[in-house]
Amino acid sequence: MIPIIAFFNNKGGVGKTSLVYHLAWMFAEIGIRVIAADLDPQANLTSLFLPDERLEELWPETLHPQSLFGAIYPLKEGIGDVVAPHIEEICDHIGLIVGDLQLAQFEGDLSDVWPKCMDSDSRAFRVISSFYRVLDLAAEQYQAELVLVDVGPNLGALNRAALIASDLVAVPLAPDLFSLQGLRNLGPSLRSWREGWGKRLGMAPDRSLNLPRGEMQPIGYIATQHAVRQDRPTLAYNRWMDRIPGEYRRAVLGGHDEIAISIDQDPNRLAQLKHYRSLMPMAMEAHKPMFLLKPADGAIGAHTQAVLNCYRDFKQLAIRLIERSGVRLPEADLFDLAR
Repeated sequence: MIPIIAFFNNKGGVGKTSLVYHLAWMFAEIGIRVIAADLDPQANLTSLFLPDERLEELWPETLHPQSLFGAIYPLKEGIGDVVAPHIEEICDHIGLIVGDLQLAQFEGDLSDVWPKCMDSDSRAFRVISSFYRVLDLAAEQYQAELVLVDVGPNLGALNRAALIASDLVAVPLAPDLFSLQGLRNLGPSLRSWREGWGKRLGMAPDRSLNLPRGEMQPIGYIATQHAVRQDRPTLAYNRWMDRIPGEYRRAVLGGHDEIAISIDQDPNRLAQLKHYRSLMPMAMEAHKPMFLLKPADGAIGAHTQAVLNCYRDFKQLAIRLIERSGVRLPEADLFDLAR
């Protein structure tokens, strides 16, 4: 099985899309073939990867056969089932499933068929599993070793189907009150969706249909965008960072213990990524990840060290995701990564 990792938080603006983009590039650097799937109707991940000229080709005024919506369109219109998606090759190791603003049209279908699964309605199962089956087809076609999924910041039917399609869930969050509230919404929703899909799986009438297990197991959180002074988060951010381990343990994992633990010692912490400030605008202008910026892109002076630090941070995060997702690499490669 190819691990599918969704990056999800009920709170927007936490750097979720940027994380998926940069991790896809880092996995490519490591040598892992990855599918980056844009399941957010805003299609921000797609716009990070592709220039406007290519987007115009992929999103003509009529149908969009080369987008994710194009892959599910026959099922939505009742004229067939999902088809193998177009995979936009970004580089040798990154394949993109192109997002589409039209994906929002599928929300109603996904909402309507959810209760019908309990009646063993065959089409209902095809609709709910459509994202999973498209991702599975893409992973097989691209011979991917990992699938990264970007989803929007809401708890609607579209995201429910996207999370059901996922094996693992990584939670990006910022050190603020709104992200903590997002955790309190996210945890119960994941448990409810997991339980709801588990009940429905036993009602599926077509045992040959490729259905997701709907495990959506949390594998940790990524604290993003904190301000740093002298290599330490500022006091304003520390106030919220101190609360993240307990909130995550209670809201997302359903723990009840009150053991205080610092974020630095928390086993659920995947990474703490500081605010890279001017690197991101520079990277967007150059159409490349921050950690691959060169002097020709404007990364000179103090930016040179910032680029190196960024590379180190994302490489460490990628290694942790490899370890927790079960992606296997030859021992020589693991030795090189650990250095």
